[in-house]
Amino acid sequence: MAKTFVQSLLALVVLTVLTGIIYPLLVTGVAQLCCRREAEGSLIRQQDHIIGSVLLGQQFDQPRYFWPRPSATTPQPYNGLSSSGSNYGPTNPAQLQAVRAQVAALQAADPGNRLPIPVDLVTASGSGLDPQISPAAAQYQVTRVARARGLNPARLRALVRAHTLGRQWGVFGEPRVNVLELNLALDALH
Repeated sequence: MAKTFVQSLLALVVLTVLTGIIYPLLVTGVAQLCCRREAEGSLIRQQDHIIGSVLLGQQFDQPRYFWPRPSATTPQPYNGLSSSGSNYGPTNPAQLQAVRAQVAALQAADPGNRLPIPVDLVTASGSGLDPQISPAAAQYQVTRVARARGLNPARLRALVRAHTLGRQWGVFGEPRVNVLELNLALDALH
């Protein structure tokens, strides 16, 4: 029995060193060499201040900004420490109530907008922190943002097109717009 205990303890120590120290250091080193920006969180800086990450959604609720997908994180929206979806199914009353509330907020913010509301503006993503919206969701918001900023809507449509990313490697995913980057470009217009 003592021999089994020593072998088990040795296996624990070896695996702990391999998987708990050597492997993480190796992966971190490779990541720092080949993709430093991504390994450091894809942070966006302005004048030596970190203002966000390309990878995490942020709350924008002023009419002068493009709005992201709703967040399902708690206790506050867009809480990076609490990444999670709502886990509500499409027939769950709480999900229906949340969608109706989002639709009402969008209609109240832009009552003259008769375009169909894109689904990503009324439903949270799986993580609750999705930083991107569909080009249709961005285009839906153009009239509200243009009116709030006193800008020509055509100029904003062009800005949305300029910030629309295509499918990854031309194959994977769908076209998307990073809300934080779009709003930063919007602020730079003035």
